[in-house]
Amino acid sequence: MFENFRVGISDLAQIFILSVVVYTLIHYVKGTRTGQVLMGFIRFVVPPAVLIWLFNWDVLGRIFFWTIVALIISMIVVFQEEIRRGLALIGGERLFGNAVTRKDAFVPEVLTRSILYLAEARLGALIAFERGISLAAYEESGVKVEARISRELLVSIFTPPLPLHDGGIVIKNGLISAAHCIFPVSNQPELISSGMRHRAAVGLSEETDAVVIVVSEERGSVSIAYNGELHRYPAEKAEKMLRRWIAKSMTDQKRPGFTVTEWLASKYEGVLKKFAGRRVRKEA
Repeated sequence: MFENFRVGISDLAQIFILSVVVYTLIHYVKGTRTGQVLMGFIRFVVPPAVLIWLFNWDVLGRIFFWTIVALIISMIVVFQEEIRRGLALIGGERLFGNAVTRKDAFVPEVLTRSILYLAEARLGALIAFERGISLAAYEESGVKVEARISRELLVSIFTPPLPLHDGGIVIKNGLISAAHCIFPVSNQPELISSGMRHRAAVGLSEETDAVVIVVSEERGSVSIAYNGELHRYPAEKAEKMLRRWIAKSMTDQKRPGFTVTEWLASKYEGVLKKFAGRRVRKEA
């Protein structure tokens, strides 16, 4: 039965590539509305496809095939925002060359305490962290700052009626890159009763992979927007969740200058050392 069964390097490479693609897709849509719709699509497609294949139903097979084609085209239209965000994320990744980071300029504890102070003082704030997708277009709508993070600076920015208190700030490479920035506003029905800051935070998280922190001026509460969802936290959990989200938003600071070439070098460093050692012994 298995006499003609052969697995070559090409087959293994194809299996590996398919596994990476499937894993990336699952990781990207996990826990999101896109993931739920995709799971529903799979449940709708797989059982009929199995029955058609088992019983060799030609007519139903053709009808089912063109139905699936129409569904795939409609899904491209429905998920155009998710597709655009995914492509922007891929385009924003640096494959070669060193990324510019300022790990020494970012102190998570300072930012956490500053945000909690803003909440206690009932100073509304909107803070976005640039991650994989560039926020340069939104920075251009505001005022360039390029300053280190401090409580005094954040209070100065978000205290009304000072000129920069409206809009949001963008944090990039551990610095406050720009202030008074205009973010896109979400049209989700469940956010109708929310303020403009919360809707702008969700809107930016829908368009990009940014983590956006919102401080409510009315309630003094802290909320986090990410991947098109708004997470609200009570006062007793605010500090813990802030630290967690800030660490998530600044993961690139833990690996400054990390590129594909450096990853390959780190993976094959041991092999290269062994090869170099053998070469030295042969020459000796």
